[in-house]
Amino acid sequence: MRSDGLLDLQVNGYAGVDFNDPGLTAAAMDHALEAMLAAGVTRCLPTLITADEATLGARFAALDRAVADSRLGAAMVPGYHLEGPFLNPGEGTAGCHPPEAMHAPDPRLLDRLARDLRRPILLLTLAPERPDAAAVLAWARGRGVLLAMGHTAADLDTVTRAAAAGVRLSTHLGNGLPHLLPKFLNPLMAQLAEDRLHASVIADGIHVPVHALRVMTRAKGADRVVLVTDATAAAAAPPGLYGFAGMTIEHAADGSVRVPGGRTLAGSGLRLDQAVRNVVGWGLATPAQALAWASAAPASLLAPALAAHGIALEAGSVTWSDALRPGTIILGDLRLQPA
Repeated sequence: MRSDGLLDLQVNGYAGVDFNDPGLTAAAMDHALEAMLAAGVTRCLPTLITADEATLGARFAALDRAVADSRLGAAMVPGYHLEGPFLNPGEGTAGCHPPEAMHAPDPRLLDRLARDLRRPILLLTLAPERPDAAAVLAWARGRGVLLAMGHTAADLDTVTRAAAAGVRLSTHLGNGLPHLLPKFLNPLMAQLAEDRLHASVIADGIHVPVHALRVMTRAKGADRVVLVTDATAAAAAPPGLYGFAGMTIEHAADGSVRVPGGRTLAGSGLRLDQAVRNVVGWGLATPAQALAWASAAPASLLAPALAAHGIALEAGSVTWSDALRPGTIILGDLRLQPA
């Protein structure tokens, strides 16, 4: 079987490398991108999470420089995903993001962060119930940024208004929610019911139980599901301790990633090709559908943002074994045959 190369819209790090590290180097970026390429991922949006403005500025500067100076960045990284800091700081909704660094949406902050970047912010995740969210939604629409909601307690009316204002994606649906929810009037049900929203999901069996993921994919429909990893430095790396956005995280033997001693998940150790195999193995999708969820679906969502910034990005191609292991991977002049 053959598909376009996979596209990961949410990846915080990979193969021992933290993309939120202000000391990130081009060599480290190439190491991570090479490991992603071996998993069939030909394009990705390195993701920065919530921090104060000075820290975000330093992280963006390091990331942008590392991508520009790397060997693979030009082919694999069209831009970035900013997840925060305009999120809901409540219990459950904050996730592993520092609530003290969250604040009301401010388009001027985005202008300052984006001003000197050589690659644009292509995807922005925010909580639409935050004060002044409308101003940021307008800012993003005017710049062709793909809008997502996440780490949110938005009610049905707010979700509906956000979708009408251009939000098109639920970031890692099922996660970043209040711990306790009303039976029906809750942000999960509201996002599942909104047909203008695609749902990105972390199909590791840890972030969302398989039975719940079955319900979610059925509710959204096969044409509105996107597989993401939310990977950290722990992905494609053995169990142990890693850095993530100033935190120490632990990749446990069961595959989960948490701050040591805590219960809150802190990203994942998932590879995107494993997510494809998982949803097929769980009976949630055919091989062709699962590969589309990790390639054509995110590419279609991101296409308007790429066009708005004049970015043409080759998808490449991947051949897959019957067991859905990546075989020959082609991206431009690159040809890779994983061991």
